[in-house]
Amino acid sequence: MWNGLVSVAKETYSASLGEGSVPSPLMMPLVRGELVGLVWGRPLKVGQDALAGIAELANIAAAAGADEVVLAWETHDVATACELPIVGPAPCLNMVLATPAGHVLYQFPYTEQFLSRSPEGWAAVAPDWRPAPAPQPGGELVPPIQAAVNFSFTPIELDHPDPFGVTVVLMEENGYRISLTEAFAR
Repeated sequence: MWNGLVSVAKETYSASLGEGSVPSPLMMPLVRGELVGLVWGRPLKVGQDALAGIAELANIAAAAGADEVVLAWETHDVATACELPIVGPAPCLNMVLATPAGHVLYQFPYTEQFLSRSPEGWAAVAPDWRPAPAPQPGGELVPPIQAAVNFSFTPIELDHPDPFGVTVVLMEENGYRISLTEAFAR
């Protein structure tokens, strides 16, 4: 399963970079080894909104009762959006595999190969994946990612007959893009 999730993240990043953008942080919650779906961050404003928006990715995992989560993000993009120092390699696709017992940080550094420039000035690039460092059990996570990990395993208490469904609807209304697997689709 892990290799498939890494492939999805790398393909998503490659496609977005090829279109001149970096995808927003992505969460993939799992329940008993089954993927709930993909949750992409909403449009973010620099600063506190970005910190909150990334941490809020946890809502779907918490509402689903996830026992594992995978988060993917780009080092420079999250640091810039959240006004944080760059920690670790950049550019780099980071992925964390977390359970309530702990997490392991995986990093996939890359260099950017220039493809073209849009009329608006955006550069389309292709990632040239570099050798990945060893996985880091308990590796340092930037604050909004650490918050998303922590909140993923905090049960959501909603006075509603379908807390998962209402959480999905509310998050979509707030701009998060959610793609549920068939088992969790409503």
